[in-house]
Amino acid sequence: MDDIRIKVMGKEQTIQKGTTLLELSKQFASEFHFAILGAFVNNTIKELDYAIHKPCEISFFDLTEKMGNLMYTHALIYECILAIKRMFGRDKDVYVEHSIDKGIYMTTNFDINEETMFQLEQEMHKITEENLPIKKVNTLRIDAIKYFESIGDFSKSRMLKYNTNTYISLYKLGGYYDYFFTAMPIETSCLTHFELTCVEGRGFVLRFPTVHTEYIKEYRHHEAIFHVYKDYRKWQKTIGVENVSDLNQLIGDGKINDLIRMDEVVQNTKLLDLAKKISDERGKIRIVLIAGPSSSGKTTTTNKLCMYLSNYGLTPKMLSLDDYFKDRKDTPKKEDGSYDFESLEAVDIDLFDQHVSKLLQGENVLVPTFNFKQAKKEFNKEMILDKDDILLIEGIHCLNTKLLPSIPDENKFKIYLSPFTKINLDSHNRFSTSDNRMLRRIVRDNRTRGTDVEGSLARWESVRDGEEKNIFPYQDNADYVFNTAFLYELGVLRTYVEPLLYSVDEDSKYYEEAKRLLNLIRVFLPIPSEAIPDDSILREFIGGSCFNS
Repeated sequence: MDDIRIKVMGKEQTIQKGTTLLELSKQFASEFHFAILGAFVNNTIKELDYAIHKPCEISFFDLTEKMGNLMYTHALIYECILAIKRMFGRDKDVYVEHSIDKGIYMTTNFDINEETMFQLEQEMHKITEENLPIKKVNTLRIDAIKYFESIGDFSKSRMLKYNTNTYISLYKLGGYYDYFFTAMPIETSCLTHFELTCVEGRGFVLRFPTVHTEYIKEYRHHEAIFHVYKDYRKWQKTIGVENVSDLNQLIGDGKINDLIRMDEVVQNTKLLDLAKKISDERGKIRIVLIAGPSSSGKTTTTNKLCMYLSNYGLTPKMLSLDDYFKDRKDTPKKEDGSYDFESLEAVDIDLFDQHVSKLLQGENVLVPTFNFKQAKKEFNKEMILDKDDILLIEGIHCLNTKLLPSIPDENKFKIYLSPFTKINLDSHNRFSTSDNRMLRRIVRDNRTRGTDVEGSLARWESVRDGEEKNIFPYQDNADYVFNTAFLYELGVLRTYVEPLLYSVDEDSKYYEEAKRLLNLIRVFLPIPSEAIPDDSILREFIGGSCFNS
């Protein structure tokens, strides 16, 4: 009676009650390219020391699965922290800043150089070879706060004060405790693939295989994006809002509306400066191309940029690349037979190039509007560019060099948009730009299309694949990078997205992802939206925009 029937990786088998996932995983290790990190047990993530006591369905994963990659990333960060403390002392630490080029940019509280990075990488490999246990420890939240205060990690102790649970789970590695927002591998032997690259000053990049690249890419420094993060970080330090506990303190003190106004003014000022930069080259710049990943706020940013350009005496006219979609019968398909709407081949680029060339020559052009219900272009709008007119074009392929090859580069100005989220949860836990965009999309699509959370999460993987192929490889082609994130926005998004995330049932394949997002967003105190102006980019997602988006 100690035997139970389970289904593992789609196959039924009988095991002894109490068998751990680690023991069971050894049967399937050869089916994975990397080490198995954990498993979904009835759609719930379990670490490999979990013992099986009743019938269930089990699906193992490695770092090529999204949850597995998050586990791997956080475990590498933890290993890096331990290596630094073993090499340089208990008071030495890192600050996890942001993602950059398929890696994580971190800064230290001590001086580093190329030799330091080599030694640190060697020490991390040593910890991997030692196969140290990463042990989960349940403790009173109050005791955890006292512990982090005692070691000087006040970003974490202050953050935990906004957690209402009596008990929380910490992880212990090599005598050091830490708190992370994901499950963890149970030992360090799986942490075999990583590289460190010294960047500047006290900064370095931790690189590793990702869901989209099963190898470690050679590091490519994206200076414009790096500068945007650095500039925003400097402003955060100036106003004293560097992490979630700083933001929560402002909310508690009743000063959040001041931050909202400052945040909006800073972003509007940068957009106005951008408009002046374009205006200063009037006559030379005839086309402004705007691109960015999903939920970057392209619609509102483009509309506001039009207003600001008008302020400098220019007359903006707009084209959307989406209106040049090929008719459905000509739309390319993916390997699975579904339509590939996000590839450049889905756009009639020859017609688009012809129309733009004619517009620049002063010709009157009958431009299309794509009828998404009929799945075809309808030519029903005339357009002509006068002397002071400037053409704004928005679309995901606008940075691709295959677009408008006949137009000289000097006549084009390319803008890359994204919410480069910079407010951290604590020194070792960041809130990713991808998660920020996903929350925006969940809220917007539920409001405007009636899409439930599961529908949004189901679509997100395809969206991200499209971005990896069609947007991110071309981001360095931009002449200007614009940050559409707000320091305050996650508190506002919480009020809209939290009830939606709670709607995902435990038997859903998206339950763990919904739970992960809930755990992240609940760290932020809720912020009411009344003080947000109607021309804010955030209004594009929560509603109430003067641009009717």
